[in-house]
Amino acid sequence: MYTPTQYKNKDLEEIKDFIINNSFGILVSQVDGKPWATHIPLELDLDSDGKDILVGHIAKANPQWKYFQPETQVLCIFNGPHSYVSSSWYKEEEVPTWNYIAVHVYGTLNFQNEEALLASLHKLVDKYEADSKEPVSSRDMSPKTMRQIKGVVGFEIKIENIQATYKLSQGREHDHLKIISELEERDVASHAIAREMKNLKKPD
Repeated sequence: MYTPTQYKNKDLEEIKDFIINNSFGILVSQVDGKPWATHIPLELDLDSDGKDILVGHIAKANPQWKYFQPETQVLCIFNGPHSYVSSSWYKEEEVPTWNYIAVHVYGTLNFQNEEALLASLHKLVDKYEADSKEPVSSRDMSPKTMRQIKGVVGFEIKIENIQATYKLSQGREHDHLKIISELEERDVASHAIAREMKNLKKPD
């Protein structure tokens, strides 16, 4: 991912927290020699050696999995808030731009066995049911219902490289107060970008 130096985030803990909170990602690989992307939850987890991995699953009806070989190289994309930034908010004349947060994770994919897949599905449901008024548990579902697991393929991705872009008007710190004020009058995504700008660490 192309990222100018001033927009690169190298704070691994912050990036990992971002992935956890924006885990509905995009899995990109090659299918018949062409790029193929699937929108799915990709959960950050640890392997048996305590190393960071991504865990996910896709439907067997999706042809993408048929092209996975041992150690298949994949790209996982995680998107955060984004917002248009009008140059009318600047002190000097300039072109408009866009602020955003995005993380790209590169790694190698290997299939899970059915036991590991089931465990990861239980963990996934538990995570997202936690805030439900009447949470359900996949552990309590009937064998008939859980047979649907036969229709998905589980996998783990060994993380090899992470690239994080936090484009938050760096280099225009003298305009930040005005930009933040304007963003706070717009939509929800703009509000989120305003919060990120407020939390932006000052350059050393």
